[in-house]
Amino acid sequence: MSLLKVLFVLVTIAAACAGVCNGGVTSSFVRKSQPSTCMPIDTFPPPPGYNAPEQVHITQGDHDGKSMIISWVTPLEREPNYVIFWEANSKNKHKIHSRITSYRYYTYESGYIHHATIKGLKHDTLYNYQLGTGDAVRRFSFTTPPKVGPDVPYTFGDLGQTYDSNETFEHYYSNPKGQAVLFAGDLSYADDHPYHNNNRWDSWGRFVEKSMAYQPWIWTVGNHEIDFAPELGENVPFKPYMHRYRVPYKASKSTSPLWYSIKRASAYIILLSSYSAYGKYTPQYNWLEQELPKVNRAETPWLIVLLHSPWYNSNNYHYMEGESMRVMFESWFVEHKVDIVFAGHVHSYERTDRFSNVRYNITNELSTPVKDPSAPVYITIGDGGNQEGLANNFSEPQPSYSAFREASYGHGMLDIKNRTHAHFTWHRNHDNEPVAADSHWMLNRYWHPEEENN
Repeated sequence: MSLLKVLFVLVTIAAACAGVCNGGVTSSFVRKSQPSTCMPIDTFPPPPGYNAPEQVHITQGDHDGKSMIISWVTPLEREPNYVIFWEANSKNKHKIHSRITSYRYYTYESGYIHHATIKGLKHDTLYNYQLGTGDAVRRFSFTTPPKVGPDVPYTFGDLGQTYDSNETFEHYYSNPKGQAVLFAGDLSYADDHPYHNNNRWDSWGRFVEKSMAYQPWIWTVGNHEIDFAPELGENVPFKPYMHRYRVPYKASKSTSPLWYSIKRASAYIILLSSYSAYGKYTPQYNWLEQELPKVNRAETPWLIVLLHSPWYNSNNYHYMEGESMRVMFESWFVEHKVDIVFAGHVHSYERTDRFSNVRYNITNELSTPVKDPSAPVYITIGDGGNQEGLANNFSEPQPSYSAFREASYGHGMLDIKNRTHAHFTWHRNHDNEPVAADSHWMLNRYWHPEEENN
């Protein structure tokens, strides 16, 4: 959004420290700990009209932001299989046809899933687009990002389709500041239902459509996207996800849609798969080894990574599940001065200071994380709301790397101001916008690698 600025309300955080704290703040606020109730599947019915397009969602369609992937489902027939689009201030309309896929999962049979890639768009421009015909016509719009270089905010989370998910989603949706969503995995939680009920993929797509159809969601996969169920005869990992959600992975020379990168305004965003092989010589390892040196910090100052399983997590839930991936890649993140790493998986919120644990080898016993000005801030934001409930069992004492943690639901906003400064806020569901339960000014590791005294 060029030099467009997003204003945030800055707050002083007054939170109690529970127990002995070697690290930062453990908030005394605890959201209800019991699992949330899933909304009935008919809470989000199909739109009216015969064969009406539904579950409409968009994501960036190339590496630089001049392309958009439009996806939707027609439940009954393959056609109409095209999207009509035009600049908002123009009457000159264009048509592009979709590629259609479908799949079966156990006894479920999907509708016709459409993916159409619109290319050659102008930066920082409002476009309208139309799907369907007759009484089923539906119209939406999106704004392309600014030309790579300046500033843009991003928002992200970890949602299911519970009443708490809905509260988080409505909080984000009512916040006009975000222009794109960074999503750290775990979409529908269909696999938590009997026989991996894929109707939950459909209801989730309808649930988030009012945001996803208008602004791009940029996602990586979580464990709930694996859907590997040999007992049901389903032996292909990520099958529903791969049919339903398209990403521009080939634009970054990736061999898989499960790991890829994009540039958006002043940010270079790398998305990794915690549940695909990442050991030495594997495709993901080889790709990341070649990808990190490509980042031009004069063009995209902010280097951001999304993955699902957190590397620094002081919660006893999913504790150290990301450790092997950290061992493989953390030294690269420090070497290339990654600014921020967003993760999900753990259903609470935590933000670290800049620490690393890259000194260790098998004989030197240097296995304690230490302050490191070249290290990222790690933010676990798996707190969008889900039927499994909160992760409210933090380890004590709070470790030195942990700056702030709280067991409640919410969403985050990242506001990149310029090449040196960005402001991150986390908003708990209990509060009305724009109250931030946690806020942090970040200094770019490449352009302004000073200590952040928040």
